[in-house]
Amino acid sequence: MSLLALVFSADDKVVRVLRRVLGELEIGMEVSADAESAIHKLTRKRFEAVIVDCTDARIASRVLRSAHSAPVNKRAVAVAILDGQTAAANTELGAHFVLHQPLSPERAKTSFRAVRALMKRERRRNTRIPIETPVIIQINDGAGQLRAVSTDIGEGGLAIQLAHRPKNLGSVVIQFSLPGLPSPGAEDMIECKGQVAWENPGRQLGLRFVDLAPEIRDRLNTWLESHVPEFEEDDPPAPSKLTDLSLGGCYLETASPFPPCTRIMLSMQAAGIASRAEGVVRVMHPDLGMGVEFTQETVPQREQLQKFIHTLTSSNGVVPEILVEPESLEVTEAVDPSSTKLSTDDPLLELFRAKAGLTPEAFQSELRKQRHPAPQAESRKASV
Repeated sequence: MSLLALVFSADDKVVRVLRRVLGELEIGMEVSADAESAIHKLTRKRFEAVIVDCTDARIASRVLRSAHSAPVNKRAVAVAILDGQTAAANTELGAHFVLHQPLSPERAKTSFRAVRALMKRERRRNTRIPIETPVIIQINDGAGQLRAVSTDIGEGGLAIQLAHRPKNLGSVVIQFSLPGLPSPGAEDMIECKGQVAWENPGRQLGLRFVDLAPEIRDRLNTWLESHVPEFEEDDPPAPSKLTDLSLGGCYLETASPFPPCTRIMLSMQAAGIASRAEGVVRVMHPDLGMGVEFTQETVPQREQLQKFIHTLTSSNGVVPEILVEPESLEVTEAVDPSSTKLSTDDPLLELFRAKAGLTPEAFQSELRKQRHPAPQAESRKASV
């Protein structure tokens, strides 16, 4: 299953650059030179990415809105190509990535590496395997229990059929086993938090997985791959340079940053100590880097990160190895900032939230001011 992008542009130079770059990255492309043709395709065919030339911001916005509203393409990665006249309007276009004219093949290819990684992840997450398996749903903090049967399962969640649906289901705990795994038992059961993602009048619910443990994620992915052998392999995790780290988040220098609201997985290693952390991108500076807020909630996860920070602060000159891979591109806000206990005393998170709108140069200046923490804060923040 090859990746496919729709390109909306009447500029031959833009199309030539994109054809070269996308071809080298093994991404197929279809070109529409007029808005009506582009919108017609978006409502009838699936694309993993929509690339829009924004020379006319009004028409470009219309095409992008059509992509977001079309059920088949609402999760396509959106890329806007801006010139000097439309640069000020980029925040209104709803694009995940922004490229500026004149397009350079080298810089475009760097950006499209991140685009391609997200295209693969989004297609993989949206693939559903029809399967009927018993599902136990714990509600009201474990005080109640519902039994259901799944109708399909994917990497991001599952759909279930209920005899009746209680009101205000909210956050739940999901338990189920997958056919082909070892015989069901306490150690074989998949258990995770879940949230209602959608529902229909036929008493079907879609439950989104929340905070999957890495070992459970690996088991689920292994099962999915065995049932969808044509899955393309994800792109290898991208190496990044860690410049700032706290219990609440980090800043990474990378030429291919992911857009805000992207959920990512970080694998960090230094001086023999390894740590994995999930996070969501809060700040993105094209060609430069991104600020990530961690979403870990359990005590063991925080203790693991605390140990990693201690290793960095106590090891002279150690350079950590950082690998980043995308998990999903959230349509809505992925994390409620007010829910994080560290929000009132983590300067790095406060910088992400209060000054995300600064220019990249001004933001980097603010980061540098934070890289000499007071002694009492050294256990919570490391500068690399």
